[in-house]
Amino acid sequence: MLGQLLLAASRSGVVRRTVAGFPPTKKVVKRFVAGESVEEARDAIERLRDAKLAVTVDHLGEETLDGRAAEATADAYITLLQAIRPLGLGPRGEVSVKLSAVGQRLDDSMALEHAREICAAAAANGSTVTLDMEDHTTVDSTLTILRKLREDYPATGVAIQAYLFRSEQDCRDLSSEGSRVRLVKGAYREPATVAHQGRTAVDKAYARCLRILMAGKGYPMVATHDDRMIAITELLADRFGRAIGDHEFQMLYGIRTDRQEALAGAGHTVRVYVPYGDDWYGYFMRRLAERPANVTFFLRALGGK
Repeated sequence: MLGQLLLAASRSGVVRRTVAGFPPTKKVVKRFVAGESVEEARDAIERLRDAKLAVTVDHLGEETLDGRAAEATADAYITLLQAIRPLGLGPRGEVSVKLSAVGQRLDDSMALEHAREICAAAAANGSTVTLDMEDHTTVDSTLTILRKLREDYPATGVAIQAYLFRSEQDCRDLSSEGSRVRLVKGAYREPATVAHQGRTAVDKAYARCLRILMAGKGYPMVATHDDRMIAITELLADRFGRAIGDHEFQMLYGIRTDRQEALAGAGHTVRVYVPYGDDWYGYFMRRLAERPANVTFFLRALGGK
């Protein structure tokens, strides 16, 4: 119930103004967000690189309904990619893009063009782009844009949300050689007509999707903080003859850093999802909704404990 309330709050303008305007909030947000500026993001990325962790960087923002704002978001990604080029990350320094932030709600062709520009900038770094997945109404559009991007940038990846009923088939369709899929549980409030409800059902759906990807010929990106799912990934890798290096784990910035470093120390590729930018509210609320421990941390921090 708390998670559902927080997801609803993530889209409330009134709650946004209240939370964002409360001075102690930004101190807490620093746990989950790498900063508001390119410079702050670059510093965080450099620290993660030195800890032997890969990154995927998200310039925060979504549901842009203004063409100039969409263009500004694409420019922000290009600026970021240029800023981190001297770090020499190569494929260990990719970016994640929400298509709604670059014009998807306005026109698919606008989003495609901006995404192509970002892909070109990433390719100049020897890296690539993964498309974030948003609510279920955007899935078909996002997968269509993915197919077009892969014509010129075949390493472009996409996130698939396991809690959607359709996702097992999407995983089958995307399990071919060269395909890169980030498997996530899902962080949007979806109706029971399109998505599994409840933790147990979502966990089972995630495990089914994970098996499909690990049995396929693509490159699975296992986005989880759940030790059970990490163990299942390792079992499936053994079953299907996958070696370290032909799949990776992904975790969020500021969450389970000890586990991130332990997996990397064992030789796994661990990629940290690094969000930055001043439009942090929606992302922050979804992180609170995912885990009650995050809410406890937030309340304790606000109380100065």
